Amino acid sequence: MGKRLLILGAGGHGKVVREIALSLLDIEGKPIYELVNFLDDNSEEAIGRLRDIEKYKYEYQDAFCSIGNNIIRKQLLEQAMKLGYSVPVLIHPTAYISSSSKIEVGTVVEPKAIINANTVVQRGCIISVGAIIDHDVEIGEFVHVNAGAIVKAGGRVENAKKLEAGEVVLGYGATN
Repeated sequence: MGKRLLILGAGGHGKVVREIALSLLDIEGKPIYELVNFLDDNSEEAIGRLRDIEKYKYEYQDAFCSIGNNIIRKQLLEQAMKLGYSVPVLIHPTAYISSSSKIEVGTVVEPKAIINANTVVQRGCIISVGAIIDHDVEIGEFVHVNAGAIVKAGGRVENAKKLEAGEVVLGYGATN
């Protein structure tokens, strides 16, 4: 029997996160998640409101925050962890992730993204579709690397920063 995932936020990003979660298979080729539902204050697709998170902690093992606002994502992720939810890392099967990289809880890596060697992506990040994060990079907590953005080798991105689509962060000693 698969696990159950509660996604906090049912907007566009939430829908991407849901599709990624549903695409994940275990070693036997079976879906990891048997049930994926939303909590959201403004969506008819949600089974409840964000304030209902505690009510669902015995029905769902995992919770994942899919709200684009970096500060709100931090608050909700920390609340879910405090309530005892397990917070996964969700990586789309088409993303390339180096075996020497480290990706922390609450991070989603979307289709065709690249995370290269010796890179650290801290908790609660969004690595959007087609983003390229080269080797020896440090991505701070609750960062959003938007679609097609590039962080060059040796680059650093500070906590809670949003890189816009196509933005380039220079590496190895450069300042942005």
